[in-house]
Amino acid sequence: MHARHLLFCLLAGAALAACHREPTAPDTAAAPAPMAPAAADTQAPASAHTFNDDIDAGDFSELVKTLASDAFAGRGPGTPGGEKSVEYIKAQFERIGLQPGNNGAWFQDVPMTETTADESTALTLDVAGKTSVLAFGDDMVIGTRSGESDVKVQDSPLVFVGYGVDAPELGWNDYAGVDVKGKTVVILVNDPGFHANDDALFEGKRMTYYGRWTYKFEEAARKGARAALIIHDTAGASYGWDVVRGSWSGAQYDLRAADDPAPRLPAQGWITGEAAKTLFADAGLDLDAMYKAANKRGFKAVPMKAMVSFDLKSTISEKSSRNVIGVLPGTAKPDEAVVYMAHWDHLGQHDGEQTPDGKTDVIYNGAVDNATGVAGIIEVAEKFARTTPAPGRSLVFVAVTLEESGLLGSQYYVAHPAFPLDKTVGVINIDAMGVYGRSHDLVVVGKGNSELEDLLKAQTDKQGRTLEQESTPESGFYFRSDHFNFAKAGVPALYTESGEDLVEGGRAAGEAAAKDYNANRYHKPSDEYSDSWKLDGVVEDLQALYGVGRVLVDGDQWPNWYEGNAFRAAREKMMAGNGEGSNNGDRQEPKPDAN
Repeated sequence: MHARHLLFCLLAGAALAACHREPTAPDTAAAPAPMAPAAADTQAPASAHTFNDDIDAGDFSELVKTLASDAFAGRGPGTPGGEKSVEYIKAQFERIGLQPGNNGAWFQDVPMTETTADESTALTLDVAGKTSVLAFGDDMVIGTRSGESDVKVQDSPLVFVGYGVDAPELGWNDYAGVDVKGKTVVILVNDPGFHANDDALFEGKRMTYYGRWTYKFEEAARKGARAALIIHDTAGASYGWDVVRGSWSGAQYDLRAADDPAPRLPAQGWITGEAAKTLFADAGLDLDAMYKAANKRGFKAVPMKAMVSFDLKSTISEKSSRNVIGVLPGTAKPDEAVVYMAHWDHLGQHDGEQTPDGKTDVIYNGAVDNATGVAGIIEVAEKFARTTPAPGRSLVFVAVTLEESGLLGSQYYVAHPAFPLDKTVGVINIDAMGVYGRSHDLVVVGKGNSELEDLLKAQTDKQGRTLEQESTPESGFYFRSDHFNFAKAGVPALYTESGEDLVEGGRAAGEAAAKDYNANRYHKPSDEYSDSWKLDGVVEDLQALYGVGRVLVDGDQWPNWYEGNAFRAAREKMMAGNGEGSNNGDRQEPKPDAN
């Protein structure tokens, strides 16, 4: 959610959080379809449609209509419908004339681990001699990314580390002067600037990478903590506890530890605000006062008079899915590449909803989310392949899997890229497109991040459109879709959403369409293709994104992150050494070096 945008998702509200597939706490919006071995009927369907050379609404609708049809059964990874999906995308890449992009192969296998925690797990707290128990779901959620079926923690001291941030460039280190090795850290969600409502702290209300719960767990692991617990608050997280509880229940997917060299905690989770308030009070601390203290520069971690114990048992199994990679080789600088990407997976089949005719629809077709994105990169690929002159730099078109399960397909690609990351000029991500007609604007999620936006502005200026930021930057949507894995590695990445100010009806019409989609179709079986869609806006958006890539492949620009961006230092380090790159697979997880 991939993370993880289009106008209707921006207006969805805190609980949905994004169609970039992280409308929920752990980047999973709903339980994906069971990862069963692919069976029969996985061949890509034949089509009598005649495709045009240019970006075309008829071609786009044909692609979406096919990918979102019941025959694809919701595109669940590891299912026959998922296999049919990747075969169809491969067939389109072949038709266009792309070349297999993964060392001569069209597919990149993405091995992963499925972990299902035993929900009878409880946390036992010993606070100043008082024993209490936190129940899974009601008071806390907990899980492991370690791949271990049994994680035991006994009498681990609790340490409150504020926001759990170590940002030397900001003069901010919540871990200063405290050793948390083997201990359990308790952390606040979001950034100090958000809770203090102070623009002088971090980026004020706008979430930075330091505010993401994923970063906080990563940093705790780097510091050697045994476990970490984030204190939930609805405003700071941008979703309620029901979202956290639902997301951490059932099967969770991750890359195998061997494929992800970043340190991992043995156990990590969340506790409710109510449970945290009681915990702090029992330890002789006031949670509200601790928020205020943590919002100030120079905060010192507070060892708590409390210990936690638990025995976390999980069911572990190995699974796999596939990315699809096609390449249009460059003629002048074929070793340098621009990447267009979209995620092909959706939620497959599971509990359905009642249809007007009284039947139950169990197929989550995912037409907007994200058959539109896949159709978008295919349309852009076709225009590049049919347009002269041929591109000077190479173009890579990647349809990634497992976005709905936590951006896993893109994470694996970044660890094993078709082109080294220091030869990757930039990334353009398409994750769900607006189908309500043309707009006066185009939304740049995380506006103000990279120089790719300057190239995009030149394109929208030609169209008479403006670039706008997303309506709720405090929710950190930029960190919630597949491009973010490239950003973490240092590669400039652009993520746009369809505009909110519609040519027909203005913002009022856009808001009405948004509310209708979220109430009736988002992540439901009813997210299906419709002949009533207005696709002239989609065409205009794709033309703008094509234009950005055209400038990059025909020239020699290397767009960077803007000064002060969290990922600029990682990019500059990557590009040092006269073009000799080190980020070509076995990379270290970079840490933000600026805000």
